[in-house]
Amino acid sequence: MTENFEERSDEMKIPKWLPIVPLNNAVLFPGATAPIAITNADAIRSVETAAKGSRLFAAISIRRDPNQSERKKYKHLYKIGTVALILRMMHGAEDVTQLVVRGLHKIRILSIKSENKIFWAQVEVIEEKAEESSTIEALSRQVAEQAELLIQKAPMIPDDLQGLPSSMQNPHRLCYMVLSLTRTDMHRLQEIYEVSSLEEKLRLTLKEISHEQEIIDLGGKIHDQIQSKLSKSEREYYLREQLQAIRKELGETDDDNADIEELRLAISQKQLPKKVQEKADAELKRLSRMSINSPEYPMARNYLDWLLEYPWLIETEDKINIQTAERILNRDHYDLKQVKDRILELLAVRKLNPDIKGSILCFVGPPGVGKTSLGQSIARAMGRKFVRMSLGGMHDEAEIRGHRRTYIGALPGAIVQQMRRAGSNNPVFMLDEIDKVGQDFRGDPSSALLEVLDPQQNHSFRDHYMEIDIDLSRVLFIATANTPDRIQPALLDRMETIRLAGYTTFEKEQIAERYLIPRSVKNNGLSPKDIDFGVGALNFLIRGYTREAGVRNLEREIQSICRKVAVRKTKNRWKKCKITPTRIREFLSGEIFHDEVKRRTASAGVATGLAWTSVGGEILFVEALAVPGSKGGVLLTGKLGDVMKESARAALSLVRSRQKKLGIAEDFFNENEIHLHVPAGAVPKDGPSAGITMATAVASIATGFPIRNDMAMTGEITLSGLVLPIGGLKEKILAAHRSGIKNVIIPSRNQSDLDDIDKAIRKDMNFILVNTIDDVLKHSLKNSTDQKPEAKSSKNKNNSTKNSQRKSPGKSRRKTAAHP
Repeated sequence: MTENFEERSDEMKIPKWLPIVPLNNAVLFPGATAPIAITNADAIRSVETAAKGSRLFAAISIRRDPNQSERKKYKHLYKIGTVALILRMMHGAEDVTQLVVRGLHKIRILSIKSENKIFWAQVEVIEEKAEESSTIEALSRQVAEQAELLIQKAPMIPDDLQGLPSSMQNPHRLCYMVLSLTRTDMHRLQEIYEVSSLEEKLRLTLKEISHEQEIIDLGGKIHDQIQSKLSKSEREYYLREQLQAIRKELGETDDDNADIEELRLAISQKQLPKKVQEKADAELKRLSRMSINSPEYPMARNYLDWLLEYPWLIETEDKINIQTAERILNRDHYDLKQVKDRILELLAVRKLNPDIKGSILCFVGPPGVGKTSLGQSIARAMGRKFVRMSLGGMHDEAEIRGHRRTYIGALPGAIVQQMRRAGSNNPVFMLDEIDKVGQDFRGDPSSALLEVLDPQQNHSFRDHYMEIDIDLSRVLFIATANTPDRIQPALLDRMETIRLAGYTTFEKEQIAERYLIPRSVKNNGLSPKDIDFGVGALNFLIRGYTREAGVRNLEREIQSICRKVAVRKTKNRWKKCKITPTRIREFLSGEIFHDEVKRRTASAGVATGLAWTSVGGEILFVEALAVPGSKGGVLLTGKLGDVMKESARAALSLVRSRQKKLGIAEDFFNENEIHLHVPAGAVPKDGPSAGITMATAVASIATGFPIRNDMAMTGEITLSGLVLPIGGLKEKILAAHRSGIKNVIIPSRNQSDLDDIDKAIRKDMNFILVNTIDDVLKHSLKNSTDQKPEAKSSKNKNNSTKNSQRKSPGKSRRKTAAHP
């Protein structure tokens, strides 16, 4: 609040009751003339009431935060205030009333009342008389002198106030005038205002002046230091410019100029798009004006390097020959006929129409089936560069789009970095593990990938660091995933999914003989003469030591055998001999996996089911036990999901509804509680496709008839007894085949899916198609006559559970949850 002071005392008669106007963050002193802006509705009414009468009101400061409730302000007023005289009043916009007032007298608030929404204060005028003493006179002179000095130092105080403090005769008004020149806190001003002793008031005023002068002196010192530094830097700049001019006259160039000239030459020699050329020239011009010691110099230099090293117009020429591509695919991968056919179709279309913006492939399958190596084969077949970017665990969107250059240490995103590494603008770009992209407070990388993988948008991909549109339309993107359900739906919609189910035992033997064994022998420093896998050895190794959809663990075990041979060879204790099952046991100790189906299903109540997981198909056992002495019902254990629990209850209800038909005792379910357990309790399991397996296990324990030990089953049930189709049939069949199971019960509506199963497996196995639970029980319980109908197949989304895998001492296998 800007104030002007008058020393004269106003002799106006002061009424006992005055309307109250609360002051926010301000104190009005007697003798001060100041503007006030009123926004509170109650205060405006008080001002208007005063304006109609004596033009006087009580100006009182508020103790607390002005943002508190308007009504509560009147409960938190100071007891000492000032009588204010309205000199001028104007009504502004937005309910703001502007006042110019002058403080008249110091007053004490005796009481407060409210009438017609106007607050009134009963006031008592406090007479402030000047005391005469040598101490008062000395303090008054000191205050006046320091005030004059403050006016000279402070740039914000008008010069026309010079001489005013020394001319004031009233010590009280002198204190108020001087205090108004300082930036003292409002509550501190109120404390000094309420002091009744003139001597104490002068001392407190002198203290505030001294504090203000210290602040001004310190500010001036800081300002001088800054000016000194600026002057020094300017001096260095001019000297440096003069030095450069002298060197130029002498025909010499410094390192800075050499760096700039080198960049200028590189820009002129490199073919760049028009917008990139303009951006590079502008950045070079900006860089040339910087000092090499500037913190922005290396950032600008690094940015120019990225602009120059990105392959804007560099591309490799496609050399597509379908016959050659087919030979490369067959040489690098065994079987996978459907996948290879789709890749050949893609290459054929690109050969006929090079400008087509084709679909983006996404290879989906368990680990170790060759998804990544397929991308490398495609690159060789097309004659393109190959780059791979792993998306597993990526959480920050900036890892895709890059960081803005305002950040220290900013870099382009992974897309631009990989493109620079490839050295061409049309590589085969593999986005590995796209289903494992994370999401948190830093953003969603999947959303950033939407633009990258959309053929209609990726011609103008925007990296935050590069700040220039980048054309990714020539890039052939290929993604890989284990579980498509974890991919963002909008992202999955932009890709064509190609499934790789896994390999049979025979296929694994062929892959081992053609690829894994030669590679392992070479990597371990052996020669083909040193090692020879005999007949049946690979089959024994696959069945006893690996149980997976891919071949990664198989290669690991072969590597282990080769290392054992390498040790014996270096000790001169090895001559070429065949690797037999006995030798494998010697090298790798006992088998990890055993054929437990027959042993575990020997007694009644144990059924073999099939499950789909992200790492391939698995078998699982469902165990049922009748617990006598209970009141009936079902107990479920094995870390089952909600869907699987509902399937279990439906299975129990279905068997109870056929109690008489199956020959189950009348009171069996009333006197026994059925306990259903799915082993591998630490592994989460869910999905409805174990419905017929659970129903068969309950029927077996209730009738006492065991289930055939050479049979597995999968299918969803309804309360009416129908068997519904399931998904992931191919993976489940492969899991049954790996476990040596010959008979599999599947829903009849899955008949068409059998066309995807290899002919050798279909020939080796018997598929029993069922429509109802009665068909399932007829073929699975040993009291029924076994039948082997014609096999056919199905296609649907997978719903299943996770299989427990057996462990042997010292070796174990990692488990993953099944997905419906």
